[in-house]
Order: sequence, then C-alpha cells, then structure tokens
Amino acid sequence: MAGSRGAARPARGKLWDVARVASGNFLEMYDFMVFGYFAAAIGRAYFPAGDEIDTLLKSLATFGAGFLMRPLGAVILGAYTDRHGRRAGLLATLGLMSLGIVTLTVTPSYVAIGLAAPLIVLTGRLVQGFSAGAELAGVSVYLSELAPEGQRGLYVSWQSASQQVAVMTAATIGFGLNKIMPQSEIAAWGWRIG
Repeated sequence: MAGSRGAARPARGKLWDVARVASGNFLEMYDFMVFGYFAAAIGRAYFPAGDEIDTLLKSLATFGAGFLMRPLGAVILGAYTDRHGRRAGLLATLGLMSLGIVTLTVTPSYVAIGLAAPLIVLTGRLVQGFSAGAELAGVSVYLSELAPEGQRGLYVSWQSASQQVAVMTAATIGFGLNKIMPQSEIAAWGWRIG
C-alpha cells in the first residue's frame, strides 16, 4: 500500500518532498551539532564560573540533557504522529526544533539576565532533544512511504545522508569561524552565527 501511494505522485513532486524532508533533517542535525562544536563559547556565555573546566562541563551537561529527552519525545511525538499523520508529526518535530534553535540564538547571556539565561538555554535544549526523539523514525518512515517500488533504500538513505552532510557542514563552519575570527569575538557573539 505504501508503494502504491508513492507511485501515484509525479516524480517531480516526490523529489520536492524528499528535498524538503532532507533539508529539515539537515537543519535539525546541524543545530544540534553546532552546540557541541561551540560548547566552550556557549559555556562562557551562559555558565560562567571561575574555572574554565567547570564552565565547559556545565555547557556539555546542557548539551547532553537534550539526549535524555529523546526517549520521551519518541513516545509522545510518535503517538501524536500515529494519530495525526506523518506530515503533521514532521511539522511538529521541526517546529519544536525551531523553537529550541531560536531560544538559544536570542537568549541574552548570563551577564545580562543572570540565572534566567542558563535556565532558558537548558529549556531550549530539552525541547530540541524532545523533538529529535521522533525525527529519525518519522523521516525514515515518511521517505519509505513516499518511495516508488524498488527505490525505498534510495529514498530512505536521504535521511542519513542529510544528517551526515549537516555534521560536516557544522564542523566546517565551526573551523572556518575559528580561523577567521579572534577567540574573543567567537566567545562574545561569533558562536551565535555558527
């Protein structure tokens, strides 16, 4: 049945759907990885302490907290997707991830708003982890249902391919920013453009 549904759509429409899903998947993984690559700068902005190691560990703990939310997101958003459809589930997942991205991008530093800053950033990471929990399975199933007979492997491979391209892109941008910007600017604001 999934194959017949996939075969009914014109090839151009299917390719556009694959591109949209892969680009959303790319953005989700890209943002998740950028936090890890700029953990030291993010730590200085939101978790200042007298000790650089303590600051970095708090930043990495916040990064890791997002992973703790994945199982809960998988269960809750998976059930939502089953009730409302694959497209609605993917839109909810991407919407939540976008909320997490914006939260981190616009939250003022600890110096500006105090303890609220790390709490807001932690909340944003938890929301991102929650949404990421259902993303992998949702995208894979959606692409599988979209694929014509004999091309399911090719279509589903775009899920993993887009994530790997996101990891490499985030690393390349992080490396490039660190090469062209002084560390003081990276720490002050440069990590936000990553």
